[in-house]
Amino acid sequence: MKKTVLIIDDFENTLFVTGFTIQKAGYDVAKALSGKEALDYLKAGKPANLIITDYNMPGMNGIQFIQELKTANLHLFTPIFVLSTETDETIKKKALKMGVTAWIPKPFKTEKLIEYIKRAIG
Repeated sequence: MKKTVLIIDDFENTLFVTGFTIQKAGYDVAKALSGKEALDYLKAGKPANLIITDYNMPGMNGIQFIQELKTANLHLFTPIFVLSTETDETIKKKALKMGVTAWIPKPFKTEKLIEYIKRAIG
């Protein structure tokens, strides 16, 4: 059975490109345009072996999404990557303290992203 990667980004082009890259590497992909949409997906019991979230999103940023995820006791042991243009070291450190597995800068290198995914979930 293929492993599923949930991608959260408010920019549809990023969802498409990232999703295409991950699918091409042999994984199933689920997509959400917001943290709320992703939480609804996960609360419905749908699969996610890895979660990749943007940081800068309207309504709920990536850190707030992760806080909501943990508060709801959802996917506590699921690896989470932040894929973002954000460069603020304070935000990165906060994310890592919250248990984020990797902070990957946009634009990402395809082979690096897939390498991170393989390390995290095989």
